[in-house]
Amino acid sequence: MHEDRPEEGSVDVALAQADTAPGHWIEPIYREHSRVVLQTAYRVTGNAADAEDVLQTVFIRLARRQDPPDLSRGAVGYLRRAATNAALDILQARSIRAASTIEPDGPAVTDTAPSPERLHYSSEVLARLRQLVAGLSRRHAEMFTLRYFEGLDNTEIATIFDTTPGTVAVTLHRVRTRLMDELSSFLGGTR
Repeated sequence: MHEDRPEEGSVDVALAQADTAPGHWIEPIYREHSRVVLQTAYRVTGNAADAEDVLQTVFIRLARRQDPPDLSRGAVGYLRRAATNAALDILQARSIRAASTIEPDGPAVTDTAPSPERLHYSSEVLARLRQLVAGLSRRHAEMFTLRYFEGLDNTEIATIFDTTPGTVAVTLHRVRTRLMDELSSFLGGTR
C-alpha cells in the first residue's frame, strides 16, 4: 500500500518538483489552506477541474517564490485573493476563446418548479455572470468575487485590499449595478 506517496499528477508531486524555491515553508500552508483555495476557485469557475488547476497554480507560484509572502494579515485572505486571481485568469481566457455570448433559448420561464429547462437556463445565467465578472477590472472582479462568491464582508475585503469598508461598499454597489444592467439585457428585460 502506498498511502504516503502522492498520486501522480497531484499538487503534492507538482510542489515536490518545483525546486526553484526553498519550499520548506509552503508545506504547512498547503496542508492547512488548500481546501480554502480549492473552494474559492470552484465558486469562481464553477468547474472542479478548473478549481484543481487553480489550486495547483496558486501553490506552484508560492513555491517558486524565493521568500515566503507576507501573511501577517492572514493566510486565508491572501490565499483567497490568489485563488480568485488565478480563477479569474481562467475565466478571462475562456471568455476570450468563446467570443460569442450565450443566448437564451426562448422567453424566460415563469414556472417556479425547477424543471430541467429552468435549471439549464439558470446555469446559462450563472455562466453569463461569470463571463461578465471576467470582463471587470481585476480589482473589481476580486472584490465582487470575495463578497458574493466567498461571502466575506466589506470589512474583511477592506483589510485584504488595504482600503476602507466604505470604499469597498461603493465599489461593490457600482459593480452590482453594472452587472445587473448587463444581466437584465441578457435576459431580455430592461432595468
